[in-house]
Amino acid sequence: MNRTIGIVGLGYVGLPVAVAFGQRQRVLGFDTNPRRIDTLMKFEDYTGEVTSDELKSSQIDFTSDASRLSECNFIIVAVPTPIDQAKKPDLVPLVKASETVGRNMKKGAIVVYESTVYPGTTEEICVPVLEKYSGLKCGEDFFVGYSPERINPGDKEHTFTKIRKVVSGQNEDIANIVADVYGSVIDAGVYRAPSIKVAEAAKVIENTQRDINIAFMNELAIIFNLLDIDTKEVLAAAGTKWNFLNFTPGLVGGHCIGVDPYYLTYKAESIGYHPEVILAGRKINDGMGIFVATSIIKKMIAAGYNLQNSIVTVLGITFKENVPDIRNSKIVDIINELKDFGVKLQVTDCLADHAETEEEYGIQLVPFEALEKSDCILLAVPHKQYVELGWDGMQKLLKNETGVVGDIKSILGKEPPNNITLWRL
Repeated sequence: MNRTIGIVGLGYVGLPVAVAFGQRQRVLGFDTNPRRIDTLMKFEDYTGEVTSDELKSSQIDFTSDASRLSECNFIIVAVPTPIDQAKKPDLVPLVKASETVGRNMKKGAIVVYESTVYPGTTEEICVPVLEKYSGLKCGEDFFVGYSPERINPGDKEHTFTKIRKVVSGQNEDIANIVADVYGSVIDAGVYRAPSIKVAEAAKVIENTQRDINIAFMNELAIIFNLLDIDTKEVLAAAGTKWNFLNFTPGLVGGHCIGVDPYYLTYKAESIGYHPEVILAGRKINDGMGIFVATSIIKKMIAAGYNLQNSIVTVLGITFKENVPDIRNSKIVDIINELKDFGVKLQVTDCLADHAETEEEYGIQLVPFEALEKSDCILLAVPHKQYVELGWDGMQKLLKNETGVVGDIKSILGKEPPNNITLWRL
């Protein structure tokens, strides 16, 4: 049977999916954000995940008209699943998307979720919503599947079609259809999970595993900083062993690694189990912003700076390098902590949207060319533009070409020019 595909949510996940299918057939791309639709219709992707040429060569009907979902019999839901202020799963976007799909879903449709969730969400949360708003019965009038996203923002090597896709369905027939549909565009092939819950669980532990490993590296970095040992050099030495895992310390933000573990711990606690290791890792990673800020302040004090009269420049605020995504950025934790010490802050980012940053965090970004010379530079996010500055460029941003430089990801060389004090994680 020919499948008419609709994609709900055209962000970092949904748009690459839509483009991949749009290279093979005509698809419907739906998003509730009118600005998103307008820019995509002009072949512009402000997330930077797909190129203008890729959009031009794709057969995608972009729309914010939800009624058009009734044209589709295979609907992929790719909306964010964040956490709230209490670090609990925020399923509002997923539920609202399910309501929209339910209102406009035709009989016989298959709805596949890609959003990261805890095991059981698709069948226990989404299906009742679909049934309520469609008036149809799941398993008879429509069907569901789950295929977890594996998009890595900014990664031009591990793209949607090159990453093996986990697929699942509520029964074997549906799983086979889901596998065939995705298999038509995924060059790396598909893996059929035995159930939707298994696929959901597999997704949520992928990022939880990375979170725990990074937390271990961060704890080591804290210890080695206290011992005045260079963490990067320790890891280089240990990395000569064939089975030493290649993880490095750093800030864990964004919409995946810093969020997904809370979905698993929420579900675990709902059934009476308190997950020790996962939450310990989360505690360490969530505290790294404060550790970085206080480490920088200590270096400034040791160098003789009066904090109240000092200017600190923060280079970068997005959650990772070379992407404009500011969601759950841990750089904000550093900024807030530095503010408490009374230094004057100027934050710049060559990719982040200025209006979005001010709306989300109340931080006004300063254009790079308008930066004052400062006493301290924090290379917070190593965007290509900042890495290319090198030590010469860093010096030019400092008063009298002297001061403190913080290099979170140890991008700059270990030997700074004279009169510069270096701190790195």
